[in-house]
Amino acid sequence: MIGRPDREQHLQVCTQRGEHCYPINIGRAILGKIDRQTCNLGAKARRIAVMSNKRVFNLYGKRAIKSLRRENLLVSCWLMGEGERFKSFESAEKAVGFLSEMNIERDDAVIALGGGVVGDLAGFAAAIYLRGVKLIQVPTTLLAQIDSSVGGKTGVNLPVGKNLVGSFHQPSAVLIDVETLATLPQRELISGWCEAVKHGIIAGEDLFKQTTGFLARIRSGECQLISPELEKLIAAHCAFKASIVVEDEREATERSDRRSRRTLNFGHTVGHALEAVTGYRRFRHGEAVGHGMLVAAEVSKTLGLLQTSELELLQEAVQLCGPLPPAHDLDLNEILRALKRDKKSVAGQIHWILLEHIGRPRVIEGKEIPQRLLRASLRAGLQKAHARH
Repeated sequence: MIGRPDREQHLQVCTQRGEHCYPINIGRAILGKIDRQTCNLGAKARRIAVMSNKRVFNLYGKRAIKSLRRENLLVSCWLMGEGERFKSFESAEKAVGFLSEMNIERDDAVIALGGGVVGDLAGFAAAIYLRGVKLIQVPTTLLAQIDSSVGGKTGVNLPVGKNLVGSFHQPSAVLIDVETLATLPQRELISGWCEAVKHGIIAGEDLFKQTTGFLARIRSGECQLISPELEKLIAAHCAFKASIVVEDEREATERSDRRSRRTLNFGHTVGHALEAVTGYRRFRHGEAVGHGMLVAAEVSKTLGLLQTSELELLQEAVQLCGPLPPAHDLDLNEILRALKRDKKSVAGQIHWILLEHIGRPRVIEGKEIPQRLLRASLRAGLQKAHARH
């Protein structure tokens, strides 16, 4: 069940079986109100572990801690390294060790203050420590606000691939303060907009047009980023993500319909491969997904699923997001080898998320895509972003 956002942009998410229900609150100055949400977790928390990284904590840590201490909570902080390469077993071990040292108990809570890397790592630590403690997601990047903070996926990377180890651990609350986006580096915004385009293209024309229209107005200077329109857009994306999650919380492999959680992986098959072959150093996650969407759309068109006009609409939407780091110079053979290690493989087969039309994603087994076609689509898709920017 999903409540429609009211004027204050509040959503209520309940998973299909009703085992997990949590609010998503979207607005301004929310960082100063974390204490209220923490006190609404049911059992009274005494200790709070805030997990972040140095850059985000320097910007927002004091504000969050000041709010929490108004309720006489014992607050401790742990900072991880910044970047996807720190989302590792080593970092997870340190995070869990910190929770133990701070005597975090089952009724206490972990707050993930940061982007998707912080949210995934902190969520994983919360999921496995004492077999699960409460988690509050406080995402500070656009990508995390519209996507990774909602739905309960947590995890760490292995050297051979992304998110190969993880757990489903739904948050107790998601608190989105849009003012954090005012300090977000440009590349992080681009990364988030790519993920927003992904949501839009698989959701349907309404969300796609709402997203690209806002992007176009931002690029032309017609509107400011931090605005009521942005809050409504973020709420729309969260509502879409939640609508998929509540029907397919654990991404059932037997499902291939349009409401399958697997459809949220559009662009991620190639995106994850690009991140892996570059050691998680060249691309932000959303940037890699931007390239991945262009490749998946090329495959869709070549298979006769997607019209050229809709491919061009997606290409224009990705261009609106901003410039992507180059990928055309990467070795196709390395990318193809990385694709074989994709965590979404079923019975040894990669399952691609392709497009029939805007709003009509389709799950296709890798064996239906000839190797020559895949190579050509990889080359064309990765070159396309380079040529446009």
